[in-house]
Amino acid sequence: MMNNSSLLAADRATHLKIVVVSLLCALLVTGIGLTARVGPDPSGASSRLEATVIKPGKSLTASAGANQIIR
Repeated sequence: MMNNSSLLAADRATHLKIVVVSLLCALLVTGIGLTARVGPDPSGASSRLEATVIKPGKSLTASAGANQIIR
């Protein structure tokens, strides 16, 4: 009697089925990801991506007072 209800107690064929199904799912996700990439606009309009660059200012040192004594 085969006990394939637990992954630890499953036989070799069950493990092989799990590996095959997971590989097929990974290929499906990869195929969808490759075909759904962002491409140029088919109408010819400019679809260039632009980013806003924020440059950091001067660094600050935070303190409560200038004359603090540390003991």
